[in-house]
Formats: sequence, C-alpha cells, structure tokens
Amino acid sequence: MTATEGDEQGVGAAARTVAATESASEAEPPSRLEVVSSDSEPLILVDQEDREIGSLDKAACHNGEGVLHRAISLFVFNAQGETLLQRRHAGKRLWPGYWSNGCCSHPRRGEATTDAVRRRAQEELGLAVAPRFVFKFQYRVAFGGRGSEFELCSVFVCNSGEDTPCVNATEVSEWRWVSPVELDRELENSPGAFTPWLKMEWRRLRGEFREWVEDHRRRGSGVS
Repeated sequence: MTATEGDEQGVGAAARTVAATESASEAEPPSRLEVVSSDSEPLILVDQEDREIGSLDKAACHNGEGVLHRAISLFVFNAQGETLLQRRHAGKRLWPGYWSNGCCSHPRRGEATTDAVRRRAQEELGLAVAPRFVFKFQYRVAFGGRGSEFELCSVFVCNSGEDTPCVNATEVSEWRWVSPVELDRELENSPGAFTPWLKMEWRRLRGEFREWVEDHRRRGSGVS
C-alpha cells in the first residue's frame, strides 16, 4: 500500500483535535523524561517475505522513499475495553503532533519482534504488556519532503487492565483512552488528525479481525 501525506495535514490535525485534547487533559497524567531512541540505531532490513537481509540506521531507512524494514505496532486496551491513543511528540521527524495508537516502533538488529513490542511499551508508555500477534502487512507512505515510512509491520494487541500509563514525554505529548466506536467516529470526521498506519491497521482490526479483537477485549475486561 502506497500513499503520500503532506506537511499541511499536521497543522490541520492539531487544530481539529484541540477540543479532544483539552477534554482528555483535565488532570495532569503521570509522565517521565527519558531518551530511548536515536536516528543512529540499527533497524532490520527485510525482503517482501520478512526475511532479514541486513541492517541500516533509522535515519537512512526513512530517507527519500524509504528502505523496507521491520516494524511493530501495538494497540492497548484497558479494563473498560477502550483503546489507548497517543499524540506523537512535536520533535518527531515524521507525522509530529499526529494521534496514533498505543505505540509504534522497530525491532533493533538482533531483537525478536515480540521482545521489541514489550520493550517499546515500557519505554513509551511505562506499561508491562503481554502482546498478542494479530497480523502483518506492508505499506509505504511519504510525509511531504521529510521522508517516508516503508515498513513490513507486525500488529499486536494487549490488555493493560487497570494500569495507568506513565508516558515518556520525549516520545508522547498527550494520551487518552477512547472507545472503539468513538475512534471510528473520529477517523470518519477528522482523518487528517491521525497517522496513516493507525488508519490502515484499525480498518483491518474493525473489519476482518473484528471478532478476534472483540474476544480479546472481553477477556481483558472480564466481560463474558
């Protein structure tokens, strides 16, 4: 899947989500400051079948049209069946200030995919998670002239129970819980406020994997 999204959407997205941000920030959430990533970290290059073919630093992987690399994406559900959204830090090279799902990142060279999900959930959200793999897909999307994502991405879900995120403010500027129905509504009304991978992944989670995810949410919330 290939797409292009320009810088103009970042400005529009911020304007469209001010009210949602304000309503979600009535109390100051717990947070911390810790640098956990850099442009020099080695990512895993893969072929179309997700077979490892080498490594390359993160900055180079995202230059131009991008170089295909392995990625991870996690959707976190709480005990009420809501999913966690985070707003990407303004200092991010790609899609700064956009709303996205729980966390998204990359396994580093020599790191197993599921281990990377656990690490990143702890680094970004302060959550210890038990991720469950759902599906894998490939996509490429450009962010104006700043670079591109070209990823073979494994999508996971997990339950946080009653745990409250303690977000890393170097990665996440804001966060909030939303019901699946509310996220559907926001994606319909303000699609430019969200990262392209969230939109692609959520469409499949609410489509072909809907029953699987609903069962996972019920198990996590204790609802039969």
